[in-house]
Amino acid sequence: MDTMRKVPPAAPVAAWQGGKKALHRRIIDRIDRIQHSAYVEPFVGMGGVFLRRAWQPKSEVANDRNGEITNLFRILQRHYPQFLEVLRFQIASRREFERLRSVDPKGLTDLERAARFLYLQRLAFGGQVGGVFGVSPETGGRFSMSRIEPLLDAAHHRLSGVTFENLDWSEVLKRYDGSSTLFYLDPPYWGGETDYGKGMFARADFARMNECLRSMKGGFLLSINDVPEVREIFDGFDFEEVGLKYTVSRGASVSANELIISNRPRSTGLL
Repeated sequence: MDTMRKVPPAAPVAAWQGGKKALHRRIIDRIDRIQHSAYVEPFVGMGGVFLRRAWQPKSEVANDRNGEITNLFRILQRHYPQFLEVLRFQIASRREFERLRSVDPKGLTDLERAARFLYLQRLAFGGQVGGVFGVSPETGGRFSMSRIEPLLDAAHHRLSGVTFENLDWSEVLKRYDGSSTLFYLDPPYWGGETDYGKGMFARADFARMNECLRSMKGGFLLSINDVPEVREIFDGFDFEEVGLKYTVSRGASVSANELIISNRPRSTGLL
């Protein structure tokens, strides 16, 4: 407990494919039961687990190969008032969505890049990277500052003191491994290796990840879809089976089986 302090959790500021909406409570409960003084996410995405944690260790690291994500978080952490001013007069519009999607972010300032990325993620169907404009007759516009500002404010405070990296996941494991480090890994699922962009992750990376995890000093949790190939690659670690139901179009739901894999035994004692 002396390595932790209680902080107000936050919610993700935009949707993200695979954002752990249905699984984050189970994962965070497991995280809270493992002693650690450094917490690292090599695939942070929009922070579906990272932001929702209420216990903050001495060191926190959020990494993603997608530089738009790390830029958004850094802007939220260090330039929050200026970021709000950039967003202030934006409206939910298909035309504006298409215009911003066609803009090369390399020609923008960091503030403009962060605003563009947030706008596209808020309005993209299903939180898909590079997705199409999402609409629904049951909900209002998803880019309303009255709805977004409280989320941004909570995330701004939750990101205080966090270190951001924009590296390959394997480099993050190498740099931050230690006996008091806990990693939470949320890679693309088996069969969806290109869901977050071409060249970001390959099927061969699962075997490479297994090798890294078996030699690490620290603890880890890995969430992944439950398929025979995953069970074979990571055989020997602790497997927790989780059955979930995901909502799809028009309120229908589908069942899915997932695994939480770890090199730390499940504990009944909280920090």
